Amino acid sequence: MRIAVDAMGGDNAPDVIIKGAILAAREIDADLILVGKQSLLQTKLAALKKVPSNISIQDASEVIDMKDSPAASVRRKKDASINVAVKMVKEKQADAIVSAGNTGAAVCSASLFLRLLPGIERPGISVLLPTLQDVVQVIDMGANIDTKPLHLLQYGIMGSIYSQFVLHKKCPKVGLLNIGEEESKGPEFVKETFKLLEQNEHINFIGNVEGRDIYVGECDVIVCDGFLGNVVLKVSEGLADAIKEMLKRKLASSFITKIGALLSAPAFKALKKEIDYSEYGGAPLLGIDGVCIVAHGGSSANAIKNAIRVASESLTQNVNQHIVESINNNKDFA
Repeated sequence: MRIAVDAMGGDNAPDVIIKGAILAAREIDADLILVGKQSLLQTKLAALKKVPSNISIQDASEVIDMKDSPAASVRRKKDASINVAVKMVKEKQADAIVSAGNTGAAVCSASLFLRLLPGIERPGISVLLPTLQDVVQVIDMGANIDTKPLHLLQYGIMGSIYSQFVLHKKCPKVGLLNIGEEESKGPEFVKETFKLLEQNEHINFIGNVEGRDIYVGECDVIVCDGFLGNVVLKVSEGLADAIKEMLKRKLASSFITKIGALLSAPAFKALKKEIDYSEYGGAPLLGIDGVCIVAHGGSSANAIKNAIRVASESLTQNVNQHIVESINNNKDFA
């Protein structure tokens, strides 16, 4: 198993990416290939002690920054680290890609060079969110904002497959994100999607779910268009940060609350771990003919380690093969 890691992608690249790769190399039975400026990466690795032998370097002379236009940069910067990593998978020099860089560029590069799985019309980014019961998978989180009902149906199928084989959930419950539970609610493309999901025998569809239901945990997979999904993701991140700051202020407001905070420290530590996105790794870009894991731009070394773990699990469980089989056996795509 060979995983190409975009060493130049992310807010804290390459240092954090290298540290995360080293953590992963010690835990995962895979060859990890750091893709980026060779001289820089060699210098960084040389300064570290006991670099695992299953880490190597692939040179890439260019970098696509977070502010770069994704489509234009992918075509213009042919030797960018994300492009080189993706082409390694295309040319069978690697089996998967992990990148914490420009998300749009990762989606564009993977779609352009690897193409889509047979029968899939649009890729979708699948993100895991913590709930009161277990994690919920939300797809799409920003890969496709011009969505049609058929795309959303395929998201439901791909999300259900991923939930079964990677998250090990039997008969995962699939919901459609909407402004109300009634079938008549929402824009026309959502109403049409409801009918497609309801009629599909390959999905355990439980109906519409509202925004307030996301963190309750009644659903295993929530389907939505990329625009709405990305708003959900950014609001969730902002709310989590705001609650942590508010809680910190309140706990430091008096002597009594400080004592309470000290006594509650183990519970706070456990809660922090439970809602920490770095524990869930990266988000798989489902529908691509290859394994591509998109990590958060501000990923820590632990997050990169877990993103590499997610790539390894996707390969081990043959997620793409199961998606293709499900699409081929689905009458809606005949």
